[in-house]
This record gives sequence, structure tokens and C-alpha cells, in this order.
Amino acid sequence: MKRFAVSLFAFSLLMTGAVFAQDAAPAAVATPDAVVAPTAPAATPAPGKTLENMLTAFNGESNAQAKYTEFAKKADEEGYLGVGSLFRAAAKAEGIHAANLKAEIEKQGGKAEPKLETPVVKTTKENLEAAIAGETQETEKMYPEFKATAEAEKQDMAVILFGGAGKVEGDHAKMYAETLKDLEATKAGKKDFFVCLVCGYTAGQAPTDKCPVCMSPKEKFEKVN
Repeated sequence: MKRFAVSLFAFSLLMTGAVFAQDAAPAAVATPDAVVAPTAPAATPAPGKTLENMLTAFNGESNAQAKYTEFAKKADEEGYLGVGSLFRAAAKAEGIHAANLKAEIEKQGGKAEPKLETPVVKTTKENLEAAIAGETQETEKMYPEFKATAEAEKQDMAVILFGGAGKVEGDHAKMYAETLKDLEATKAGKKDFFVCLVCGYTAGQAPTDKCPVCMSPKEKFEKVN
């Protein structure tokens, strides 16, 4: 656990100062600025499976951002304002994950262009159930497998990105499940969520200390409702 925390702290240092996705469509996700000499040779795509896995994750996160944005609109229409807030916060987090992956993919010579699908929007209850299933699959299967492959291939930044995203997606799944237990209560009004702009960690209360995932200072959190 200590080794993982140190790695995530290194991630925080590496990513501090970067410009991450806000509420724009996934295709327009902002990425960290890079200063490259005009004569610098083009990066050669890294060998192995990890680059392909990052592209898969990037596409998934980009589509999740678009999907949750639409889920939020549907929740607002049905009067579940608290659910709308949660989906907007999750969409923000997914955009941050997509931006982080895009930066690393391009650093390794890959090309990150999302293949966006039209979100399937149903009732808010059904949308929450779909979100739980998707996030659970990512946190229990996809990201652990991607992280293990990255470790085997000694792709340190990918290990950090996959590990951090998997943790955040697991938290999202829990939030969705808790919300689903008392859906009617979310009609009381919008709810404030706080999203770490470095790693996407999402909390239901204002942070009082560092981000528990990437160790970024509380000033790196943004309120979403």
C-alpha cells in the first residue's frame, strides 16, 4: 500500500500544472502542453500490449463522459436532481481520465481519437443500473488486467493511470448503488460533489486534506453540482 501511495504521489507531481478536460465533449478533451524542439524526432509507438490497452481505456472513458452527461440531463428532466449532480461529477472524472490517457498515449507515439457512440438513455433508474454494471466491470476486471500487463511491461505511468482510474471507477459504482437504494430522496435538490482535477477522484464532501488517490492538495478539487 505504501509503495502504491508513493507511485500515486509521483503521478501527482508529474501531472500538476496540466490542463485537463472540463465539460466539453470528449473529442475536445484538453491535454497537457508540451514544449518540443522543432527538430525533435517523432516518437515511436512503444512495443507490447499496454499502448493498445490505453487506447481501449481512453475510448471507454471518452464514451463514459458523453454517456454520463446525457444521463445527467435525463435525471434532471425526471426530477432526480441529486442524481443529475452525481452523473455530472462522474462525467467530469471520466474526462480527466481520458485526458490523462491521451497525454500518455501521444507521449508514446500513439494517436488518441475517440470513437464516440450514441449514448443509450433510458429511465434514471435504468441508467444508474447500467452505470453500476459498467463501472463494476472496469474496476474488477478491465483495469486490474490492464494494470497487471503494464507492470509486466514496466510501463510505470500506465500502471499509475490504470490503478488510479480503477480506484475511482470503483468509488463511482458504490455511489451509484447507494443512490439507487433511495432514489426518491435525490429529488430534494442538487448535490455538491468534489472532483480531483489531477486523477478524477470524486467525493460527496469538500476535501479537508490531500486527494486519497493521487495525493494532490485539496486546492486541486473542483465543485460540481
